[in-house]
Amino acid sequence: MRFTASSVELLRALQTVNGAVPSKSTLPILECILFEQDGAALRLSATDLEISIRQKLSLPVEVGTAGGPTRVAVPAKRLIDTLRALPEVPVSFEADGDYNVTLTTDHGRYKMVGFDGADYPALPELTESDRIETTGSLLKRAIQKTGFAVSKDALRPAMMGIFFQIGSEGGKAVATDGHRLVKLTLETMTSEAEIQFVVPEKAMSLAAKVASDAPCTISVDGGYVAFDFDRSRVLARLIDEPYPNYQAVIPVDNEKQLTVNREDMLAAVRRVALYSSSMTNQIRLAISPDDVRISAEDIERASEARETVPGEFQGEEMVIGFNAVYLTEVLSNLDAEEVLFEFSSPNRAGVVTPLEQRDGESMMMLIMPVMLNTYA
Repeated sequence: MRFTASSVELLRALQTVNGAVPSKSTLPILECILFEQDGAALRLSATDLEISIRQKLSLPVEVGTAGGPTRVAVPAKRLIDTLRALPEVPVSFEADGDYNVTLTTDHGRYKMVGFDGADYPALPELTESDRIETTGSLLKRAIQKTGFAVSKDALRPAMMGIFFQIGSEGGKAVATDGHRLVKLTLETMTSEAEIQFVVPEKAMSLAAKVASDAPCTISVDGGYVAFDFDRSRVLARLIDEPYPNYQAVIPVDNEKQLTVNREDMLAAVRRVALYSSSMTNQIRLAISPDDVRISAEDIERASEARETVPGEFQGEEMVIGFNAVYLTEVLSNLDAEEVLFEFSSPNRAGVVTPLEQRDGESMMMLIMPVMLNTYA
């Protein structure tokens, strides 16, 4: 097998598939990237047996008549490090019948030992799959706006992914870790059949890196999901656990409503949080008709901070506590000028939404309060 490519173009494609290469594996071949001839193109593949990535390059690949391989697995780290250290130059790639791989440029020659591509694990093929036609930009937005709330608790595996519910009237992407919850409803992400599935967060973040504005097809079949972009595919094993009934934790009777400028609130929370306890990250919101008084204290370090943010509040004055880290992430992932907080009581979750939703979508975030001695 031989071909010639730009070092920069080849490196970019390798870095895309490298996201699925495990850093350490009991199977050395998994630490490689598979090179294959695919018609008039070169196909690169990588997998950790849970997540796989394929990338195509429009490069003519020659296969020698003297028993040259059509598939070869090349050590990913050494290959990528070599290309990263090169300037933008043409690189000739050649693999012989013993799977020795040689890179040649005008300035040098680099040789490494590869593996027989036939020994590389076969990637699953999705045949009779449910398909969702969407765009890469829409999928990327769904991932970016929900991924921060995915749980890292291995004891609750279902919550370690993003939950998709897609039907004829639109789709929902949901993520929660028990402390905050995000539900993003997208009117244009539709499917003829009603389907729902949970995708691991790592696979979703890799799909977001690959996604472009071009059309994207999501295929679900046999415990796997595939995200097909122009010349790339991200394929992952689904989380085979029932997702929690997230609707049950969303409070419905929220008669207390607070409207504030998002950036003003976010900046104030970040500053006051610097003076909160490093153990609890607890801040206190004292909400009155015309403003929100944000405060925090760290008794161990004898420090405290207070700020006031103007706002409009409808309802009886109240005091509620939040984890500053969670509140900061919620406010950071809303992209509206003003946000609406809805409360029922200081010990029930607060619902946060953009005051004005974007066309074709509806975003809702929920954050659980922390107990303050004010109402303990």
